[in-house]
Amino acid sequence: MKYTVNREAVEKLPVDWLGFIFYPQSKRFVGADPERFLFDSEKPKVAVFVDENAFEILALAKNFDFSMVQLHGKENPKTCLMLKNQGLKIIKAFSVDEDFDFETTAAFEKAASLFLFDTKTAQHGGSGQKFDWKLLDKYSGHTPFLLSGGIGPDDAEEILKINHPKLTGIDLNSGFEDAPGLKNIEKLKDFITKITL
Repeated sequence: MKYTVNREAVEKLPVDWLGFIFYPQSKRFVGADPERFLFDSEKPKVAVFVDENAFEILALAKNFDFSMVQLHGKENPKTCLMLKNQGLKIIKAFSVDEDFDFETTAAFEKAASLFLFDTKTAQHGGSGQKFDWKLLDKYSGHTPFLLSGGIGPDDAEEILKINHPKLTGIDLNSGFEDAPGLKNIEKLKDFITKITL
């Protein structure tokens, strides 16, 4: 989320979390001076970072009342565990392609509440590209995961075919936007209806 009015519209939908990107190189960056009431939501909020200093993450989480952070860079298990021990819930993102070794997630099992599997690209997410979802069959870890990467309004049927016991949610982003950080409410509403039937 990037705009207060849009955030207010999205949070009226049956969504579990709202994401806010604190990575300056992202087109969805909340900005150095975010809109005044952007974070004033009663929905649980996720702050997204890429290779940010751990103390900066803690400070931002405290200042803006975030209890969950998504780490989308090369953060190591030690950093994740330190943040967890400070009271934050951790979503650790992994960039997946055909060469990805799902065994690398094992080192983060004790530190992360959730994993997020996104498409490996030159950028850190927001590419609008999918990876081969059949690769998820290679994941045999214990930590539940979110599916991300290029999911669009027409993907509900295919996602419902995924039969993985640890798939616990879907990360919806660029495929449901009118502009970076500006979500299309009707597209979200229609998709959520299809995916929850």
